Parts: sequence; C-alpha cells; structure tokens
Amino acid sequence: MPQAPALMQLKTTLVLLSIAALLVASFMTLNLDWNSLFSDDAMRNSKEFLLGFTPPDLKLNFLDKVFFASIETLAMSALGTTIAAVFGVILALPASGRFGAVAKHGTRLFLNIFRAIPELVWASIMLIAAGLGPFAGTIALAAHTTGVLGRLFADALENLPKDCEYTLRINGSSATNAFLYANLVLALPQMMSYTLYRWENNIRAAAILGVVGAGGLGQMLKYHLSLFQMPTAATVILAMLILVAIVDALSFWMRRRLTN
Repeated sequence: MPQAPALMQLKTTLVLLSIAALLVASFMTLNLDWNSLFSDDAMRNSKEFLLGFTPPDLKLNFLDKVFFASIETLAMSALGTTIAAVFGVILALPASGRFGAVAKHGTRLFLNIFRAIPELVWASIMLIAAGLGPFAGTIALAAHTTGVLGRLFADALENLPKDCEYTLRINGSSATNAFLYANLVLALPQMMSYTLYRWENNIRAAAILGVVGAGGLGQMLKYHLSLFQMPTAATVILAMLILVAIVDALSFWMRRRLTN
C-alpha cells in the first residue's frame, strides 16, 4: 500500500516532465522572431493602424444596420445552439452505451467527426449548398456544436451513478421512465450548463462566420475592412464586444440560477 502514492507521484512527475519537454521542443521548432515583433517599426505601424479605427462611425443610419446585424448574429447562435442541443441529447443516448458497444463506438465516431471540423469549414461547405446568408451560418454552428454537445452529454450520462435508475427498475419501473426520472433529472443541470457555455462560444463563432459570407456582424466587418473603412469597422467590432458581453452576463446569470 505505501508504494501506491510513490508510484502515482512518479507517474505525475513523468507526465509533467513530458509536457515541459514538448513545450521546449515547440519553442525550438518554431521560428519566432520576437525582436521584429517589438521593434520600433512594428510598434509605429501598429499604432498607426489602431489610430485608423478612431473615432468609430456613430451615424444613426449605420447604427441601425449594425443593430439588425447584431440581432441576426444573436439569432444564428441561439438557433444553432438549440438545434445542436436537441440532436446532442438524441445522439448522447447511444453514445453513452445504452444500446450496446457497437452503437456507442459508432455514434462517438460520428460525433468526433462533426466536432473535429471547425465552424468555418462547415460554413464554407454550407455556403456551396445553401448560398450566402445566415442559413448557412446557422447550420454550420449546429453541425459543429452537435458534435461537441453530443460528446459532453454522453459523458455526463455515462458518469452518473446507477443507483437511482437501478432502484426504479427493481421496483417495476420501465426503462424509459427510469431514465427520465433518474438519469435525465440528475444530468439535466450539467447538460444545461454545457449548452449555455456553448451558446457563449457560438456568439463569437457566429460573428466570425460572417467573414465567409454567412451573414451577421462578421459579414459587415469583412465588407468594411476590405474597403479600408476603419471607423465603420470599429463600430462593428464594438457591437461584437457588447453582444458577447451581454450574452456572457446572461449565460452566467442563468447558470447561477440553475445551479442554485
């Protein structure tokens, strides 16, 4: 028994040393020119570039466009997250091992493929199929987030204690009722927390997806930057920051209420 803590300590030390070696190797293999980054020319050019964004364009007609683009971005993220949460729950059932090992590994492979493809790649694929606009961005967000939430939901269900479900089953409850009134009730707060967190991420992703033509604030940002209209681009960037801050605060409040 005394050897177990020592063995664990040795394994932990080896893991930390391996991570440190990987970090050192990463810095050695990359050609990082820190002197050029902090040179006088780089600092001067960065200052001139940032000053080009001031002051932001605050004309009322342009603010109206930014407002509706913000609503479009918010709608893309909310709808994409909702679709992903629904399909995530459905796919989490076989992925958690409730229908056998074959269904478990097959569904997890499917989820891994979906979450391994970034949102920008999904958006590029959807733009070919559906054309420009928020529809392609919404489907891209839903596809990637389904892979993420499906895997998280499956792990949450798989790691639950089996006592509650087993007690209901031996007292005559059906498998469906035992799942709904035991496992799902226990996992629901964690699943809701995962969903809200992914909604925060999808707000940022939705703002970026517009760069490839998927609508919202990102599409406005790409347009004005391509024309070197820096003050109007600054207004769009500020709208992105405000939108992300509002959603972050709302999501934090909802998670606190949920956990309490």
